[in-house]
Amino acid sequence: MLKMVRAASVVAISCTLASAVLTADAGFAFGNDQSTALSASAIVVDAAQITADKQNVERLKSGEVTTRLAENGDIIFIPGSGQPVNTDSRSEYVDDVREESVAASSLSELVRMQDVSEPLDSEVRCLAGAVYFESKGESLAGQLAVARVVIARAKSGRFPTTLCGVVYQKSQFSFVRGGGMPPIATGSAHWSNAVAISRIALNNSWKSPVEGALFFHARHVSPGWRLTRLGSIDNHIFYR
Repeated sequence: MLKMVRAASVVAISCTLASAVLTADAGFAFGNDQSTALSASAIVVDAAQITADKQNVERLKSGEVTTRLAENGDIIFIPGSGQPVNTDSRSEYVDDVREESVAASSLSELVRMQDVSEPLDSEVRCLAGAVYFESKGESLAGQLAVARVVIARAKSGRFPTTLCGVVYQKSQFSFVRGGGMPPIATGSAHWSNAVAISRIALNNSWKSPVEGALFFHARHVSPGWRLTRLGSIDNHIFYR
């Protein structure tokens, strides 16, 4: 399902990427069992991606282009009105299928807008479980990136076609033991965030800084993968 996204949100995302600090760390990882919140989010992307983001920010501000979000999470640029865009505006683009809109100025605000009290089907629970165990101590951007990897795998044709199939695939996620997940503190803020992030990821409501990633590992290991590195967020490095 295609969802239209606000220019202001895309500008904010691009500015976050453009202001990220570049590092030259080698790939490291597998699994993340940390449970304490990080003091700050560390998002690192490639220099070429940052240059493109800066250019797209200027195109958005000038009104040369506007954007929409494709089902795979890619931002699609389409001709704009030619009028400068007020990036502080709360104006929204309406979803052309469900006629719903996203009116959040930040990912944290969008998380707060989610109804996490609704019953979860098995697929959402599997996705939220992956977010919870892999990244509950990380920033919301890091949690979203993990969720989008699981979804991207299910759509790739290279992995199982269901979210639960991806999560429980043998030897893929270190928290899966004996074909199941450890107990989850479902009354915790960590779980509420994981559920909210899962809903956002499934609805393509916010773009991950490493959209398109199919693999990730923790910084403290170096698996030597011959994959395209997309960037790092908090404790994880992402590849496709």
